[in-house]
Amino acid sequence: MEKILLLTGDNIAYQQRLGTCQFTDDPDSAAIWLAEPARAAALLRQGHRPDWLASTFAGVDALIAPDLPRDYTLTNVRGIFGPLMAQYVFAHLLSRLRELPRYAKQQADAQWQPHPYGSLEGQTLVLLGTGDIGRHIAMAASAFGMKVTGVSRSGNPAPGYDEVHPVSALDKVLPRADVLVSVLPNTPQSHHLLNTETLAWLPEHAVLINVGRGHTLCLEALLTQLDQNRLAHAILDVFEQEPLSADSPLWGHPKVTITPHVAATSFPDQIAAQFLDNLARYRRDEPLINQVEFTRGY
Repeated sequence: MEKILLLTGDNIAYQQRLGTCQFTDDPDSAAIWLAEPARAAALLRQGHRPDWLASTFAGVDALIAPDLPRDYTLTNVRGIFGPLMAQYVFAHLLSRLRELPRYAKQQADAQWQPHPYGSLEGQTLVLLGTGDIGRHIAMAASAFGMKVTGVSRSGNPAPGYDEVHPVSALDKVLPRADVLVSVLPNTPQSHHLLNTETLAWLPEHAVLINVGRGHTLCLEALLTQLDQNRLAHAILDVFEQEPLSADSPLWGHPKVTITPHVAATSFPDQIAAQFLDNLARYRRDEPLINQVEFTRGY
């Protein structure tokens, strides 16, 4: 039986969930690695190679660096992060609309003071990215009565969206956004896609949420928009450099909400289930699901 190398922050949990699999601490005797990308990248740089590397993350940025080998099969986790991302996005949007932080402060002061509030119904949500994660966010938005516009590289129609446009149409799409959510992966095409020019196309009342990859958003351009009151608020869960530097002006900015990359934390139960399904395929010499194309980055 093939041996498996575990490279995660919770190896014991995975061992408990993977039944009769055989494990090893020796990367050279392991045909299969079940690994967090950064941990695996360190061993790849030392010359070790798996036959199949199963990432426990959806994002595999650390494994597609130009100095790393690509002579192995790489899979990632899909289909489990969409609901978690959707919950994160709407937790923040609803909290803002219904003035929940304001009421929490009033409660501490025993203050009874109602305030008017807004509604998501009728608002336009623009989603950068129309994959599985975007689809779940789009379905939740539709349930709240929002109009959902997707943006993808191809611009092809996608389930759950009222309309989908190519990236080249951002200048026409962003001015209509009440909420902009980016779930884009890390690719050369998406690097600083949200920059001085494109952010300026958003209306002043818009809320920006980045739960995809930090490199999509130019923070300097964002700060300029916020400081000049050209954007209502930014909710940021991902950054180009993590953790975010303690001296970043974003921490204390009144129009910024920061969370430490927690929008969709993976659960061993779900990841183990996908891994075992692929392991059965591997043993039958069948194509693995959720294979990553190195040239595309996802």
